[in-house]
Amino acid sequence: MKSLNGKVAIVTGASRGVGKGSALGLGEAGATVYVTGRTTQEGTDVDKLGGTVFRTAEEVTAIGGKGIAVACNHRDDIHVEKLFKQVAEETQRLDVLVNNAWGGYEQMEHDGEFTWLKPFWSQPLWRWDAMFQGGVRAAYMASAFAARMMVEQASGLIVNISFWAAQKYMANVA
Repeated sequence: MKSLNGKVAIVTGASRGVGKGSALGLGEAGATVYVTGRTTQEGTDVDKLGGTVFRTAEEVTAIGGKGIAVACNHRDDIHVEKLFKQVAEETQRLDVLVNNAWGGYEQMEHDGEFTWLKPFWSQPLWRWDAMFQGGVRAAYMASAFAARMMVEQASGLIVNISFWAAQKYMANVA
Protein backbone atom coordinates (compact mmCIF):
# COMPACT_ATOMS: atom_id res chain seq x y z
CA MET A 1 0.00 0.00 0.00
CA LYS A 2 1.28 3.47 -0.85
CA SER A 3 2.25 5.56 2.15
CA LEU A 4 0.07 8.55 2.88
CA ASN A 5 2.31 9.89 5.64
CA GLY A 6 1.99 13.66 5.74
CA LYS A 7 -1.30 13.61 3.80
CA VAL A 8 -4.56 14.97 5.21
CA ALA A 9 -8.01 13.54 4.50
CA ILE A 10 -11.58 14.29 5.46
CA VAL A 11 -14.10 11.44 5.42
CA THR A 12 -17.71 12.50 5.85
CA GLY A 13 -20.20 10.12 7.43
CA ALA A 14 -17.41 8.04 8.97
CA SER A 15 -19.10 6.79 12.14
CA ARG A 16 -19.71 3.37 10.59
CA GLY A 17 -20.04 1.50 7.31
CA VAL A 18 -18.29 2.55 4.12
CA GLY A 19 -17.22 5.88 5.61
CA LYS A 20 -15.58 4.15 8.55
CA GLY A 21 -13.88 1.69 6.21
CA SER A 22 -12.57 4.55 4.07
CA ALA A 23 -11.23 6.35 7.15
CA LEU A 24 -9.53 3.18 8.39
CA GLY A 25 -7.94 2.53 5.01
CA LEU A 26 -6.54 6.05 4.85
CA GLY A 27 -5.34 5.76 8.44
CA GLU A 28 -3.67 2.43 7.80
CA ALA A 29 -1.70 4.12 5.02
CA GLY A 30 -0.54 6.76 7.53
CA ALA A 31 -2.80 9.73 6.74
CA THR A 32 -4.21 12.23 9.18
CA VAL A 33 -7.95 11.62 8.88
CA TYR A 34 -10.65 14.01 9.98
CA VAL A 35 -13.51 11.66 10.82
CA THR A 36 -16.81 13.53 10.52
CA GLY A 37 -20.44 12.73 11.12
CA ARG A 38 -23.44 13.38 13.31
CA THR A 39 -23.12 10.38 15.62
CA THR A 40 -21.19 11.29 18.74
CA GLN A 41 -22.89 8.94 21.22
CA GLU A 42 -23.39 5.20 20.92
CA GLY A 43 -26.93 4.13 20.12
CA THR A 44 -28.16 7.53 18.96
CA ASP A 45 -28.01 6.88 15.22
CA VAL A 46 -31.37 6.44 13.55
CA ASP A 47 -30.99 2.70 12.92
CA LYS A 48 -29.15 1.99 16.21
CA LEU A 49 -26.25 0.47 14.27
CA GLY A 50 -23.60 1.73 16.67
CA GLY A 51 -20.39 3.57 16.01
CA THR A 52 -19.34 7.14 16.59
CA VAL A 53 -16.91 9.60 15.06
CA PHE A 54 -14.84 9.28 18.23
CA ARG A 55 -14.56 5.50 18.03
CA THR A 56 -13.59 5.62 14.36
CA ALA A 57 -10.95 8.30 15.04
CA GLU A 58 -9.49 6.16 17.84
CA GLU A 59 -9.32 3.16 15.50
CA VAL A 60 -7.63 5.25 12.78
CA THR A 61 -4.95 6.25 15.28
CA ALA A 62 -4.57 2.68 16.55
CA ILE A 63 -3.72 1.35 13.07
CA GLY A 64 -1.10 3.92 12.22
CA GLY A 65 -2.80 7.12 11.13
CA LYS A 66 -3.91 10.11 13.11
CA GLY A 67 -7.65 10.18 13.66
CA ILE A 68 -9.36 13.44 14.52
CA ALA A 69 -13.06 13.28 15.34
CA VAL A 70 -15.21 16.24 14.33
CA ALA A 71 -18.94 16.29 15.02
CA CYS A 72 -20.44 17.70 11.84
CA ASN A 73 -23.95 17.67 10.46
CA HIS A 74 -23.23 17.92 6.75
CA ARG A 75 -26.73 19.28 6.14
CA ASP A 76 -25.71 22.42 8.03
CA ASP A 77 -23.51 24.74 5.95
CA ILE A 78 -22.15 26.44 9.07
CA HIS A 79 -20.93 23.07 10.44
CA VAL A 80 -19.27 22.28 7.11
CA GLU A 81 -17.58 25.68 6.90
CA LYS A 82 -16.27 25.30 10.48
CA LEU A 83 -14.88 21.87 9.63
CA PHE A 84 -12.89 23.16 6.67
CA LYS A 85 -11.66 26.19 8.62
CA GLN A 86 -10.46 23.83 11.36
CA VAL A 87 -8.59 21.65 8.86
CA ALA A 88 -7.01 24.70 7.19
CA GLU A 89 -5.90 26.16 10.52
CA GLU A 90 -4.55 22.89 11.92
CA THR A 91 -2.88 21.41 8.82
CA GLN A 92 -2.74 24.11 6.11
CA ARG A 93 -3.61 21.44 3.52
CA LEU A 94 -6.16 18.88 2.33
CA ASP A 95 -5.21 15.99 0.08
CA VAL A 96 -8.31 13.78 0.04
CA LEU A 97 -12.02 14.37 0.58
CA VAL A 98 -14.30 11.34 0.73
CA ASN A 99 -17.95 12.42 0.45
CA ASN A 100 -19.83 9.61 2.13
CA ALA A 101 -22.33 11.37 4.43
CA TRP A 102 -25.95 10.90 3.52
CA GLY A 103 -29.10 11.92 5.31
CA GLY A 104 -32.78 11.71 4.53
CA TYR A 105 -33.36 8.08 5.42
CA GLU A 106 -34.55 9.03 8.87
CA GLN A 107 -38.29 8.75 8.24
CA MET A 108 -38.94 5.76 6.02
CA GLU A 109 -42.53 5.63 7.21
CA HIS A 110 -45.19 8.10 6.18
CA ASP A 111 -48.56 8.12 7.95
CA GLY A 112 -47.60 4.83 9.64
CA GLU A 113 -46.74 3.05 6.37
CA PHE A 114 -43.25 2.05 5.13
CA THR A 115 -43.08 3.99 1.87
CA TRP A 116 -39.42 3.81 0.83
CA LEU A 117 -39.88 0.97 -1.67
CA LYS A 118 -42.91 2.55 -3.32
CA PRO A 119 -42.53 4.37 -6.67
CA PHE A 120 -41.30 7.94 -6.41
CA TRP A 121 -44.73 9.38 -7.27
CA SER A 122 -46.08 7.73 -4.10
CA GLN A 123 -43.38 9.23 -1.89
CA PRO A 124 -44.01 12.22 0.35
CA LEU A 125 -42.46 15.31 -1.27
CA TRP A 126 -40.36 16.11 1.80
CA ARG A 127 -38.32 12.95 1.07
CA TRP A 128 -36.78 14.53 -2.05
CA ASP A 129 -35.72 17.58 -0.06
CA ALA A 130 -34.30 15.45 2.76
CA MET A 131 -32.34 13.19 0.42
CA PHE A 132 -31.07 16.06 -1.70
CA GLN A 133 -30.06 18.16 1.32
CA GLY A 134 -28.47 15.23 3.16
CA GLY A 135 -26.64 13.76 0.18
CA VAL A 136 -26.15 15.66 -3.03
CA ARG A 137 -26.04 19.14 -1.52
CA ALA A 138 -23.87 17.95 1.38
CA ALA A 139 -21.31 16.49 -1.04
CA TYR A 140 -21.44 19.62 -3.19
CA MET A 141 -20.78 21.93 -0.24
CA ALA A 142 -17.91 19.83 1.11
CA SER A 143 -16.44 19.59 -2.39
CA ALA A 144 -16.61 23.36 -2.87
CA PHE A 145 -14.68 23.99 0.35
CA ALA A 146 -12.20 21.19 -0.43
CA ALA A 147 -11.61 22.34 -3.99
CA ARG A 148 -10.66 25.83 -2.81
CA MET A 149 -7.91 24.32 -0.65
CA MET A 150 -6.83 21.81 -3.29
CA VAL A 151 -6.60 24.35 -6.12
CA GLU A 152 -4.48 26.60 -3.93
CA GLN A 153 -2.03 23.73 -3.27
CA ALA A 154 -2.33 22.44 -6.88
CA SER A 155 -3.24 18.88 -5.86
CA GLY A 156 -5.95 16.79 -4.26
CA LEU A 157 -8.57 14.12 -4.77
CA ILE A 158 -12.35 14.23 -4.19
CA VAL A 159 -14.16 10.90 -3.99
CA ASN A 160 -17.96 10.62 -4.00
CA ILE A 161 -19.50 7.46 -2.55
CA SER A 162 -22.94 6.16 -3.52
CA PHE A 163 -25.02 3.47 -1.88
CA TRP A 164 -27.98 1.23 -2.67
CA ALA A 165 -30.40 4.13 -3.03
CA ALA A 166 -28.60 5.11 -6.22
CA GLN A 167 -29.19 1.75 -7.85
CA LYS A 168 -31.93 1.89 -10.45
CA TYR A 169 -33.72 -1.24 -9.27
CA MET A 170 -34.91 0.65 -6.21
CA ALA A 171 -37.29 2.70 -8.40
CA ASN A 172 -36.92 5.59 -6.00
CA VAL A 173 -35.66 8.78 -7.65
CA ALA A 174 -34.59 10.35 -4.35
